[in-house]
Amino acid sequence: MTRKNRIRAAIVTATALVTAATVTAGVSMAGGESAPKKPSKKEIAALFDGWNKSLQTGDPKKVADRYAKDAVLLPTVSNKVRTNRAGIVDYFHHFLENKPKGKKIQTIINVLDGNSAIDAGVYQFTLTDPKTGDKRVVKARYTYEYEKRGGVWKIVNHHSSAMPEG
Repeated sequence: MTRKNRIRAAIVTATALVTAATVTAGVSMAGGESAPKKPSKKEIAALFDGWNKSLQTGDPKKVADRYAKDAVLLPTVSNKVRTNRAGIVDYFHHFLENKPKGKKIQTIINVLDGNSAIDAGVYQFTLTDPKTGDKRVVKARYTYEYEKRGGVWKIVNHHSSAMPEG
C-alpha cells in the first residue's frame, strides 16, 4: 500500500468512525428523551377541586390564573365567549357575586398524555342571589381541557352549559 493510499484509507476510516459516533450519539439522545409521565385520573380530578377553591376566594383574578393565556371559556351563565384573560376575569367578576359552590355529579376523565387531559361530565352550582340571599341550584354539563405548560396545569378550554331541562 502506498503512502497516498494509506492516508486515503485513514481518512475514510476516520470519517466512518465520526459518522458512526454521531449517529450513535443522536440515537442515544433521542432515546433518552422520555415522554412525561401520564398523570392519574385522580390528579386530573383534583384540578377541578383547585379551580373550585379559587372560586371561594371571591377573587376573579385568582380564578383566571388557572386558565392559560390563550384559553377559551364558554361559560354557563353568559352568552359571551371569553378568549382572553380580561374577558375571563370579567365573567368571573360577575359570576362570583353569586358566591358559587361547585360540586361534580358525574365525571369522565381522559388522560391523553403526560401534558394533556380532558375532564367532562355534569356538575352543579349552588348560587346565592346577592340581593335577596335566596339560593338556587344550577346543573350544567362541562368540559375542561387541561394542558401542562411550564410544569403547571392550565385550563385551555372550558365549556359549561346549563342542562336543557333546567
